[in-house]
Amino acid sequence: MKKIIIAAIFVFVGAASTQAQAVKFGLKGGINYANQSGSDITVNNLNYKKSAITSYHAGLIAEIVLFKGFAVQPELLYSTKGASYKYALTEFKNELGYLSIPVLAKINLNKSISLDLGPQASFLLSERKNVEFKDPTTFEFGGIAGLTLNLTRSIFLQGRYVFGLTEASKDAEVKNSVVQISAGLKF
Repeated sequence: MKKIIIAAIFVFVGAASTQAQAVKFGLKGGINYANQSGSDITVNNLNYKKSAITSYHAGLIAEIVLFKGFAVQPELLYSTKGASYKYALTEFKNELGYLSIPVLAKINLNKSISLDLGPQASFLLSERKNVEFKDPTTFEFGGIAGLTLNLTRSIFLQGRYVFGLTEASKDAEVKNSVVQISAGLKF
């Protein structure tokens, strides 16, 4: 796992340095509205209903301009995903912390707004839950669609939807989905 994380950091830095004259680095952070779609969780023959949780994400970005109107934006984020489960008066959260590595194609719609599309690989780093059920997988692959609003040359806002394409659990048909709202600063 450590080798994968170190390799991801080297890829991130290497990709950014290849086009140094057209690269902006930055920081971003924001809130996640996370949920899990798929089959409901059954514990002791009780069917728990899912609901979304509010969590967070933060990390580094690099914007690599390839030509006018198009850029590639790799990111290295810590992001929490999961859901809340409830049955009668019993409720618990299943919160999963991931190292997420999205690589987005940024298509400028005008000087202020860009359409962001691309894949995301995520590696499970932490798990916080107060009940034992359905082991999570350690790797997750997903897709991203969103918009970026550049308020200035340095300050931006982003909204995106991250949808899981692989199962988030080894024993259940559950996929993560997240709506992210971010603010950031490019240098």
